[in-house]
Amino acid sequence: MKLLKLLFITTLLCSTNALRAQKYVGGDISMLPKYEEAGVEYKDKDGNTVSDVLGFFKEEGLNAMRVRLFVDPSQDNDKAVCQDIEYVKALGKRIKDAGMKLMLDFHYSDTWADPAKQWTPDAWKDLTDDQLREKIYEYTKESLEQMVAAGATPDFIQTGNEISYGMLWGTKAKADGNNTNRCYTNSPEANWTRFINLLKKAGKACREVCPEAKIIIHSERTPKSDVLTDFFDRMTNASLDYDIIGLSYYPDHHGNLAKLETALTSLENKNYGKDIMIVETGYSYAWHIGDTFDYSATYPLTEEGQRHFTEDLVTKLNNHESVKGLFWWWPEDNGNKMVTSGWWNAALYDHNTGKPYAAFYELKNFNNSSSGFQDITKEHKCKDCSWYTIGGRRLGNEPSKSGIYINDKKIKIVR
Repeated sequence: MKLLKLLFITTLLCSTNALRAQKYVGGDISMLPKYEEAGVEYKDKDGNTVSDVLGFFKEEGLNAMRVRLFVDPSQDNDKAVCQDIEYVKALGKRIKDAGMKLMLDFHYSDTWADPAKQWTPDAWKDLTDDQLREKIYEYTKESLEQMVAAGATPDFIQTGNEISYGMLWGTKAKADGNNTNRCYTNSPEANWTRFINLLKKAGKACREVCPEAKIIIHSERTPKSDVLTDFFDRMTNASLDYDIIGLSYYPDHHGNLAKLETALTSLENKNYGKDIMIVETGYSYAWHIGDTFDYSATYPLTEEGQRHFTEDLVTKLNNHESVKGLFWWWPEDNGNKMVTSGWWNAALYDHNTGKPYAAFYELKNFNNSSSGFQDITKEHKCKDCSWYTIGGRRLGNEPSKSGIYINDKKIKIVR
C-alpha cells in the first residue's frame, strides 16, 4: 500500500510539471474609494451599474490588487496622494474579503516615490542613517501589524517603489537640484551599502510580521537591461532576502515590447531564482502618457489600439514561465475632477460612459493556462472545503506550507 501511494505521488509530481504555477493579474486601485465617495458609477460592458466593484473585478478574472501607502500624505497637496494607513487598512480588507490577493506598496515617503523622487518623510528628515535604518524597520513592522489586525494581511509587499536609484535621499528642500546626484558620501559603494541596509531592515520587518508574504524589489529600468541586471546582481551579492523582481513597463517611457523581452530574458539568464512581476503597466486609449517613445503606429491611441497592445503584452508575458504577475496602474480612473485634478489617459474605464474599455477584458488571459490544465489553486465553490494531508489527516485551516493535499475530493498542490 505504501509503495502504491509513493508511486502515485511520484506520478502526480511528474505530471504536474506542466502545470502553470499560480499567476496574479489585477491593478493598482488605490483611488477606488475616492471615486466611490464621489458617486462615480462603474458599469459592465452592457452598461449595467455594478454595485460591487471588487466582486465584478473578480468575476472578470482578476485575482489580485495593489494599494500604495504613504507615510504622511497630508504633507502633499496632490489629491491622489491620500493613502495613509487607515485608508489602506480599509481598502486592503475589502480586497481580502473579496477573495483576492493584496499587494502593499510602501512608498516610504509623504509623496510620490519614483526614480526621480525618493524624498524622506518630513517626520524623518532629521534622522541619521543609523536612526533611519531603525525607523524604516519600526514603521514597516507597525504598519504591517495594523494591516494584519484589520484583516488586511498583505500577500505581496513592495519595500519601496521604483527604487532603482535608492530611497530616503533626504528632503527636497535640501536637494541640490540635480536629479542625477543622489549621493550621500563621496563613495558610490557606500551609498549602495546604505541603500541595501535600509532594504534589509524593511525586509526583516516583513518576515517577522507577515512570514508568508512575498517581498518584491521594484525597479523601472526595463529599457536598460545592463543597468537592471547590475541592480539585481548587487542585491544578490549583498544576500538581500526577497522573493520577486518587480518591474514597471510603460511603452511611452520604456520603449517597445522588444525592450521588455530583452529585460525579461536578461533577468532569466541571470538565474536569480526569483519570480518576476510587472507591477505597473499602462497604455493610452487617446493621448500619449509620455514623450520618450511613440508606439501609435503599431498600437493607435484608440480603444482598439489599447486592447491590441494589452493582448500582445499578455501573449509575450505568457511565453515567460518566470513571469507570475501583471498589474495595470490606475485602471479605475473615471475622470472625475472632484477626485483628482486630472485624469489618467491609460485608464481601463471610459470617462464618458463608465463602461470598461476592451483592454480590461484582455487582462484575464494572463491568468489563463494555455497548457490545457486548469490552475490548481484557482478558487471555486466546493462541496467539502476541508483540507486533508495526503495521508488523510484533516487540517484545521488551508495549508500554509508547500506540499500535496486533498481538498474538495481533489488532489491539490500548494506551492
